[in-house]
Amino acid sequence: MNIELMNNSSSQSKESLKVVLFTKETLTSDKNAKLYKKAGFKAAQDTNCFLYEKNILACGLEDMHNDNVRSTIATAIKTLKAANYKTANLNVQSSNTKAIIEGIILGGYEFNAYKSKPKKVKLKEIYLLCDDVKELKDSFEESIIIAEATCFTRDIVNTTPDDMNPPALAKLAKKLAKENKLECDILGNKELKKEKCEAMLAVGRASRHDTKLIHLAYKPANPKKIISLVGKGLTYDSGGLSLKPATSMVTMKMDKAGACAVLGIIKVVSELKLDIEVHAFVGAVENMLGGDAYKPDDVLKSRKGDTIEVRNTDAEGRLVLADVLDYAQDTVQSDYLFDFATLTGACMVALGQYTTGVMGHSNRLRHDISKASSKAGELTASLPFNKHLKKQLKSDIADICNISNKPYGGAITAGMFLDNFIKEENKDKWLHFDIAGSAYTESPWDVNVHGGTGAGVRFMSEFLKNIK
Repeated sequence: MNIELMNNSSSQSKESLKVVLFTKETLTSDKNAKLYKKAGFKAAQDTNCFLYEKNILACGLEDMHNDNVRSTIATAIKTLKAANYKTANLNVQSSNTKAIIEGIILGGYEFNAYKSKPKKVKLKEIYLLCDDVKELKDSFEESIIIAEATCFTRDIVNTTPDDMNPPALAKLAKKLAKENKLECDILGNKELKKEKCEAMLAVGRASRHDTKLIHLAYKPANPKKIISLVGKGLTYDSGGLSLKPATSMVTMKMDKAGACAVLGIIKVVSELKLDIEVHAFVGAVENMLGGDAYKPDDVLKSRKGDTIEVRNTDAEGRLVLADVLDYAQDTVQSDYLFDFATLTGACMVALGQYTTGVMGHSNRLRHDISKASSKAGELTASLPFNKHLKKQLKSDIADICNISNKPYGGAITAGMFLDNFIKEENKDKWLHFDIAGSAYTESPWDVNVHGGTGAGVRFMSEFLKNIK
């Protein structure tokens, strides 16, 4: 569907549906208050009421906070898509333009690539009416770019593992680079061998698909900052020889969500033409079983030179990131280094399925991310490093073990494993984002429908566009 920003004075078809937002307080003073009362509509959050004879869809919300606006619009767009209206309109203000656009685009998202007969939707146009188009134009266009990049990210996450294997992900990255005028460099098995990325290569050894390290770069003239983004791109994770239970394997196409997020973020940055240089590094690997699969009890040598004792082949993402993080730091001297990964189920145990875990050494940087995520409408929470948990990664036969020797604090110990591969000069520039819970959902919530959510794209876009 098309979304258009228009002046209030623009003529609208009588057949166009009017969407109106109500709180309990504003509902009682509306001219149609008696009709709403008869219909049992009380303007509760995320509830709708159709007045078909008047072409009005009333949407309830607790208050006018953007989180509530975004959520109720996401509910409304589902109702609109099920109706027979071709056009709809609603009033917007500078304070809620972004929330309304995200509610429409993200709440109305569908992934129909594998449907033989996708449902047809009659709704074609949504008009956002305002007093001054010029005043809202920049915010409108920016919000569209970020929301569409989030959907782009969702599409990649939702693509099946047979269709989105490491070479396919590299091909998609090349396409994005061409469309958005980015630099692109792809390393395959041969090049990774030369780079001594033995930990990463071990994870993908049993796959019939080549492992890939993807590097995209957006380089404007005279950038004020340089940012490196690193994404875990496990296009499918069977668990390897430490095989996952059958029910846990069903959603493992989402194990590439960190990689998808960094592609979505660099798409936003290049389309907004931000004056920062951004590098996206993706470790695209498939963790499978076979006669050549890496094994528990193996000792791997990382690109950094540290040896890693493997005690669980399902703790594979951190092995991939160990090499990609080291490669990224040697390739680019950046001001900030962020990695995104569906790394641990333990993060969901700690924070629930809606919240991204944030780990790192810089209190200031974690605070800045918290502010950006709150403004962007994504949930993040900090998980603290501590020296006692670090001891649990000790190995008696290698430099470090790939899992903790105790079953507690698994998200933090995974983050501390990655910390081992962050150079001393980059410790305060780095943050790790565990999006294991927030990147995928099988139960719709807020603006998220079934499947990939695009976690990380909105809050990192908010952080980067305001970076100083």
